[in-house]
Amino acid sequence: MMNVTENAFKDEVLNNAGVVLVDFWAPWCGPCRMVGPILEQIAQDQGDRLKVAKVNVDENQRLASEYGVMSIPTMIIFKDGQIVDRFVGALPKKAIEERLERFL
Repeated sequence: MMNVTENAFKDEVLNNAGVVLVDFWAPWCGPCRMVGPILEQIAQDQGDRLKVAKVNVDENQRLASEYGVMSIPTMIIFKDGQIVDRFVGALPKKAIEERLERFL
């Protein structure tokens, strides 16, 4: 799992040939802290099929605005640089994996 800034977003997410789960979060957000370890586990389990990136909305406000992030955590799934799914809130691991599985 990697932290992605506005400068690296294009290279790490939009130009990626494959599936990238981007977690828009902030350190002060309780649900974000709950979902963090789940995403770490998914990144470890699915690392050969999927990239997991985190975007701190406080440090990357332009990206959050560009992608219409109004509540956090917001997770957006990109496939080959295109948005294919998005969901808001701290979902359980199984629910996140089910959302991802359609695109892997």
